[in-house]
Amino acid sequence: MSKAADLRIIIFLSLVASVYVLAFATLIRLLLNKLGYIQLTNSKWGRYLRRISLIAAFLGIICFIYGFVEPYLLNVSYVKLTTKKFSNGSKPLKIAHFSDLHSDPTPRLENKLISRIEIEKPDIIVFTGDTINSTEALEVARDFFSKLSKIAPTYVVKGNWDSWFWYNLNLFGETGVKELRSISEKLTINNNSFWITGVAVGQANQVSKLIEKIPNEDFSILLYHYPDEIEDLAGKIDLYCAGHTHGGQIAMPFYGALITYSKFDKKYESGLYKVKDTWLYVNRGIGMEGGNTPRVRFCSRPELTIIEIYPANS
Repeated sequence: MSKAADLRIIIFLSLVASVYVLAFATLIRLLLNKLGYIQLTNSKWGRYLRRISLIAAFLGIICFIYGFVEPYLLNVSYVKLTTKKFSNGSKPLKIAHFSDLHSDPTPRLENKLISRIEIEKPDIIVFTGDTINSTEALEVARDFFSKLSKIAPTYVVKGNWDSWFWYNLNLFGETGVKELRSISEKLTINNNSFWITGVAVGQANQVSKLIEKIPNEDFSILLYHYPDEIEDLAGKIDLYCAGHTHGGQIAMPFYGALITYSKFDKKYESGLYKVKDTWLYVNRGIGMEGGNTPRVRFCSRPELTIIEIYPANS
């Protein structure tokens, strides 16, 4: 984590702690007042302070409970882009993009995500890494990808969890999806040709060599888990699909992520960005950080992104 992220977490936790210390102290004082041990001031500001502290504590409890509900609330984001590299009058290319599945042994949003992607009828589906939180979840993830691949051609890359912890597991084999292992593949859909390139975490040094082989007149898509390569690759590809940040997973209203684990901190925390001539989309992901961390989200709902790319003069 960056020093800025550390400071944000310290401030956030300090504010939360202050609210509950004040609320607890207020409850104790109200009890002592009722028992006759002390006499509280009845001033307007004293009453306001007591009410505010108790309301803030109550709202904090509601937010805490909601954090366990939000992981089940799938959000679908729609993005429309244009390019001069597609033929005039051709149909748009429709991409379903999601990231950070982080499956657990008990399915959470997997079936809902399948149903929603079926409704959207994409031309291709792309997944930008982090598949499971534990080996016990492998069957859940493989079943999910097997169903997904029957909807549309599906392209996947490995994220940091996949590359660091599950490198010896068969995450995608025999599921029907195409894992991009430092390769570029040319596709033609709706009479438009384009290239899709994918690399796993740990292989970012391969990207430049791969995209150098793509003709400038062809539209290009990169799948890479981190958004961290965007400023080095800006202007060299057309669309960069990433994830990893979870949109913060715990975010604040009007402020956004507290932590992103990106080298750019909050600069590319989630959503659509234009850097030179390259579009970057950072998906908030479907699941949540694994290990012993609580499975919660707040103000950062699980996200499926539908990206439609239209000919510029349509």
